[in-house]
Amino acid sequence: MFKYTTYTLKKIENIFEELEYTIRYAKGNFKSGYCIVETKNVIVVNKFFDTEARINSLLDVMANIEVDDSKLTEKPLEFYRKLKKKVLDDRRLTPTTEEDAAPEEEAA
Repeated sequence: MFKYTTYTLKKIENIFEELEYTIRYAKGNFKSGYCIVETKNVIVVNKFFDTEARINSLLDVMANIEVDDSKLTEKPLEFYRKLKKKVLDDRRLTPTTEEDAAPEEEAA
């Protein structure tokens, strides 16, 4: 099973580093506990979160960005594939806007 340890957090942070994302732990009003500045590849996570909440926030981000496997070296790639298989696919966000949602069938 998945363990919420500082070692696991470091491995996840390493994946983001190789994907050229910067992770910052800062104070702020985040409804979800994190904020993504997409144009700059910066992820800001609530600095008051414990290890488990930090991991969950980063996994939520990872599940909803496009990950370029070719940027990852061997060990981070292996860990990413394990995460993807066990954790990430269940965390993908469902469409939140009408444009993102599948079109509904019109009533006859």
